[in-house]
Amino acid sequence: MNPEPRKPPQDAVTVRHLRLGIGSVGIALPIVLVVGHLIVARRFTLLDSLSGYYHTEMRDVFVGSLCAVGVFLIAYRYRRPDDALGTVAGVLAIVVALFPTTVGAPAGTTSHSDRTVGVVHQAAAGALFLLLAVFCLFLFTRPDRAGLPPSPSALRFYRGCGALILVAIAVALASTQLSADLRHTLKPVLWCETIAVFAFGAAWVAKSDALFRAAEPADVVSEPATGPAAPAPS
Repeated sequence: MNPEPRKPPQDAVTVRHLRLGIGSVGIALPIVLVVGHLIVARRFTLLDSLSGYYHTEMRDVFVGSLCAVGVFLIAYRYRRPDDALGTVAGVLAIVVALFPTTVGAPAGTTSHSDRTVGVVHQAAAGALFLLLAVFCLFLFTRPDRAGLPPSPSALRFYRGCGALILVAIAVALASTQLSADLRHTLKPVLWCETIAVFAFGAAWVAKSDALFRAAEPADVVSEPATGPAAPAPS
C-alpha cells in the first residue's frame, strides 16, 4: 500500500506564490495599461512610455500594480542575497509608482519640483530594471537550497531574460539621442520597457514553477521487495 502523497513544505509554497505573483503582475501590466487605455479612450493610441500611463485614466492600475510588485518583493524571502536585493527592488518599485514621470504629462502643467520628481522616477526605474536583471542572471541560475542546479534549458531561459532586460535598458538609453519627433513616432522607450517587463515577469513565473517542482516530494514511494529480485530487462 502506497503512503499518502505529502505536500511541499509551507515555506516553499509561500515563495512559489510570491514569485508567481510578482511575475504575473509584471506580465499583465503592459497589456492591461495599453488595452485599458484603448478601451477608455476609444481609439488606438500608444504613449511614449509605460510610466506615461500615470497621467491617464490608468493611473490607479499603474500605481496599484507597481505597489503590489513592491510589496511582493519586500515580502520575498529565500536566501540572504535574494532577501536583500528583493527588499531594495521592492522599495524601488514603490518609488517608481509614487514618484511619477513628467513624460506624458499635459503640456504646461509641470513645475520645477515635478521635474525633480521625474528624475527620481527615472533613476529608480533604471535601478529597478538592473536589479531584476541581476535576479535573472545571477540569483535564479544558482543551485537551489538543496544543492540542485537548474536544468540547462532553465539556465538558458533565465540568462536570456536577463540579457533581454539589459539590452532593453541599453536601447532605451541610446534612444534619447534621437530627435523628439522620431522618439514620439517610434516610441522606443515604450517598447523597451514592455520587453523588459515581460522578460522579468516570465523569469519569475518560470522560477516559481521550478521551485515548486523541486520542493515537491515524490508521490509514490516504492516498497522494499520481499521476494527474489526481478531479472533485469534485456
